[in-house]
Amino acid sequence: MSRITDTMERLRKERKSALAIFLTGGDPSISASKNLILAAAKAGADIIEIGIPFSDPLADGPVIQRSFLRAIKAGANVSAILKLVESVRKESDIPLVFMVASTLVINHGVEKFMKDSAKAGVDGIILPDAPPEEAGEFVPAAHSAGLDTIFLAAPTSTPQRLKTVARLSTGFLYYINVSGVTGDKSASAADVGAQIRKAKKVAKAPVMAGFGVKTPEQAKALSKVADGVIIGSAAVDIVASAKNKSAAAGALGSFVGSVRKAMDSR
Repeated sequence: MSRITDTMERLRKERKSALAIFLTGGDPSISASKNLILAAAKAGADIIEIGIPFSDPLADGPVIQRSFLRAIKAGANVSAILKLVESVRKESDIPLVFMVASTLVINHGVEKFMKDSAKAGVDGIILPDAPPEEAGEFVPAAHSAGLDTIFLAAPTSTPQRLKTVARLSTGFLYYINVSGVTGDKSASAADVGAQIRKAKKVAKAPVMAGFGVKTPEQAKALSKVADGVIIGSAAVDIVASAKNKSAAAGALGSFVGSVRKAMDSR
């Protein structure tokens, strides 16, 4: 089994929900990214999603868009992020997932990207701009390299689309709580609970709920209906608001710790 599956199974046995934290690779720098990932892991994150910066992100709102631009300006690219993962792997075994635009994968070479990612220590891939109907080239290459493929479902997903997403998702299925881009709205467990339960009925993999999760209280409520919670814009915003790189790691760790504590108290 993959690190993701191992982690999700362990948490299930412990009657806990998973906490995934999204961070932009290379924001504010590659070395700072490593420290942020390790700080989040130490504070209680179970999975880290690393966003590979892209100049034209599809699903991301202003907070993550700005982080991508900062990272690109600082020199982040696919090669640099792969080296970041290699560096993290020397100190942590936490599951790592790439969230990456399909254009970057194609430009790198699909099979080469998957193999290079796995070799560096990545465990799964999310392609937010590749619908399942058009993922035929990516999925076999990812699975051949030993990577989990994680697809997105949303409140607007039809029953047939939900089944397709569930069939293709390994590691976990990513359920988008709200329509729109990241950081745009706040998620409510009361509003999305029924849809998440529908996703869990058809998914073989665990269902993680993301988009619109900004506070420990929201994470706690969603963890009661989903197998895990994903926090992105709130974490990225904490990093951006910090006075310096050292303060960013401390602030992120404190936030992650507060979310973990809230989720464990459900």
